[in-house]
Amino acid sequence: MNKKLIPSTDEAWEEGGLGADEQFVKVVDNDSAAKIDEAAGLQLISIRMHKSTIEDLKLIASINKIGYQTLMKQVMQRFVDCEMKQMCRELISAKHKKTAKSDELSAKDDKSLKPKTRQRRKVA
Repeated sequence: MNKKLIPSTDEAWEEGGLGADEQFVKVVDNDSAAKIDEAAGLQLISIRMHKSTIEDLKLIASINKIGYQTLMKQVMQRFVDCEMKQMCRELISAKHKKTAKSDELSAKDDKSLKPKTRQRRKVA
């Protein structure tokens, strides 16, 4: 038996030279699949989407040479990241405004606590 060794390069993986042969494919049992998902922090979900949206995602994914479900995960992760950043910015902004207002009130209180100085009249 003459085995051809393929160098483990990114190109070999991308072009399907590595890992694409059916002799290396094996269906894992449910327990193993659950352990893999747990280790990767993944959870299986079911979602209903408009057919046209799925077709659009498949087209975009094929142009980018990735699977459409991978694209969907990326899109959702981008959305979540942007929303979390926006919420953090809003919280920080609100805290800064509150701190600035508190500082302003403290400054006013400091002024009101200082004894007033009398102005002297000039005697002519």
